[in-house]
Amino acid sequence: MHSPIKNTFRQRTRLFTPRYWPLWLALGLLWLITRLPYRAQLWIGRRLGDFAMPLLKSRRRVAGINLKLCFPEKGPEERHRLLRKHFRSMGIGIIEMGLCWWLPERRLKPLINIQGLEHLEQARAGGNGVILLSGHFTTLELGARLINMHVPITAMYRRNSNELLDHLIRTGRERHTDGRAIARDDVRGFIRALKAGRVIWYAPDQSSLTRFSEPTPFFGHPAQTPRATGRLARMSGAAVVPFFALRRPDGSGYDLRVSPPLECFPSDDPAHDAARVNAIIEDAVRLAPEQYLWVHKRFKKVPGWAPYG
Repeated sequence: MHSPIKNTFRQRTRLFTPRYWPLWLALGLLWLITRLPYRAQLWIGRRLGDFAMPLLKSRRRVAGINLKLCFPEKGPEERHRLLRKHFRSMGIGIIEMGLCWWLPERRLKPLINIQGLEHLEQARAGGNGVILLSGHFTTLELGARLINMHVPITAMYRRNSNELLDHLIRTGRERHTDGRAIARDDVRGFIRALKAGRVIWYAPDQSSLTRFSEPTPFFGHPAQTPRATGRLARMSGAAVVPFFALRRPDGSGYDLRVSPPLECFPSDDPAHDAARVNAIIEDAVRLAPEQYLWVHKRFKKVPGWAPYG
């Protein structure tokens, strides 16, 4: 029988094998960047996005298709400018991962403007836990830490095939939230945490084809959307509170927006609930469209429709 200590030692030793050396080098550079002034970090992030845009052809194509579907009122040149802004936002998002992992609170606090914190406090007072409803924006990683500086939250994470990245993201979220992270597919752990009164960050806006998802309108087009938000709220009695962290366009920091708990949610109609969740995320996207994660194939796996070819 293997010792847990030995297994942990072997796992951590694997993280330093040669296959991960390039990633360790990149992480070292990222740490150095976090020592710079904030505006310099933003500038480097934008340049990183400019550098990546011509290289990531398949991701650029997916983002272009998504923008054309979601913003048909914009002309080709305007959408191309938005596409470039998006890649710059992703570049900044990589820098923000370093800020999330390594920057002390005293350097982050001046960057935060929070609106509606009282709504989250009100929901917590109910005692049944809170589903902090959000979406996949480029500010995702840092946004979780910023809200945790005001109210302790539990992070969720999706397992990554890259063992080093998986370790860094999971431990990073555990270190800068309430010390616990729940795998996205751990439904029982999710319910137990809510029943214990915890606040869980949750983003149901990535396509997955399961018996618990269905095509639901998103920017006027069908997107496979999980019905889990309503099911989890019903099973736990938790309040659902929309939350979005958006980077200010002038580079002065972040606006954390907390909305009142959803009323009459969940309803008796799971499809209506899923559409309501999508509409909330869509409204947030329109506030800062370049910050949403357009490189994800949001409209895949819809029967009879293949916008990505």
